[in-house]
Amino acid sequence: MYIILVYDIGEKRVGKMLKLCRKYLNWIQNSVFEGEITEVKLKELQFKAKEIMNIEEDSLIIFKSRNEKWLEKEVVGKEKNDLDTFL
Repeated sequence: MYIILVYDIGEKRVGKMLKLCRKYLNWIQNSVFEGEITEVKLKELQFKAKEIMNIEEDSLIIFKSRNEKWLEKEVVGKEKNDLDTFL
């Protein structure tokens, strides 16, 4: 599945969340990630994120799609992280 993940995390925990999400997804903008992920990996990511989060203060939002082709993406300005892969 293809997901877009957005988080709003307290300043003390934001570094840990950034490192965690970068292990699973592509970082595209501050607190925003996207990419293909399996259901199992997504559950693992969510479990680890909950360990970092303060559920009373923080939020994690995940938009799911069956495939990237079902989303139209338009970037205005400089793209933060180029997703091109060179072999």
